[in-house]
Parts: sequence; structure tokens; C-alpha cells
Amino acid sequence: MTRLPLDPDAIRALAAILIETGLTEIEIAEKDARIRVVRAAAPALVEAPVARPVATAPPAAAPAAAGEPEAPHPGTITSPMVGVAYLSPEPGAAPFVTVGQAVTAGQTLLLIEAMKTFNQIKAPKAGTVSRILVASGSPVEFGEPLMIVE
Repeated sequence: MTRLPLDPDAIRALAAILIETGLTEIEIAEKDARIRVVRAAAPALVEAPVARPVATAPPAAAPAAAGEPEAPHPGTITSPMVGVAYLSPEPGAAPFVTVGQAVTAGQTLLLIEAMKTFNQIKAPKAGTVSRILVASGSPVEFGEPLMIVE
């Protein structure tokens, strides 16, 4: 068996690449020798979607939220899939809708990218957008509230 000489600087460089790219494992092989560097996934990476900014309830509703769960609003538009939400058709473009804007049934409210496909999320009814609950570019889960149309 050929013994690979350990180069601490090379290992540190590989570890830095893991941190920069967010990867958890990297392996380099040459002939019959190989170096594999693995790091455990940080818990913060798992919790990042939960820590993303969301619109908060008005201060008057705060005591009710602390005591008992708030009933879902009847005008809540929820995500039909897991993906990434986009509030505008392309970076730098105006958003599809804004808070306070009147919308018609079938109007595009936002896009959800799932498996490299952009899916239009349309208004199920006419009304006014009262709250937008997701940030553009944020990950969304199935059933997650996206916005409220009253």
C-alpha cells in the first residue's frame, strides 16, 4: 500500500473550500492515493429557512398569538409545492403584485421555481393583497402561507 504524504496546508485548503462552497465532503484521488475531507453539517444550515424574515402580525394581534394558535385567514394563498418563491418575473423587474394592490381572479401573484421550472401562482379570487408573507428568493414548503388576498 502506498502511503500518501500528509500536507497540512493542502488539507486546510480543502477544508476552506468546503466552507466557501457549503459542501460537506470533498475527495481528491490520484493513482492509488486519495484524500477525503468531510465536515459535519452545521445545525444553522438546517434551521436557515426557519430564520428567514417573514411579515409579522400587527402589535394588537401579538397577545392572541402568544396564548393560542391563530386561525388561518380565509384569504391565505398557500404554496402548492416545495421550491423557491420569486415575487417578480426576473431580477430587477417590478413585482407581480404589491401590498394594497387590487388583483383579479387568475392574475399571477408570484412564481415558485421547482425542479428548474417556474410555476405561476395565480389569485384564486379577486381582492386586495393585504400581506405578502415571503421574501423574493426564499425557499417555501408545501402548504406554507405566501400572501393574503382579502
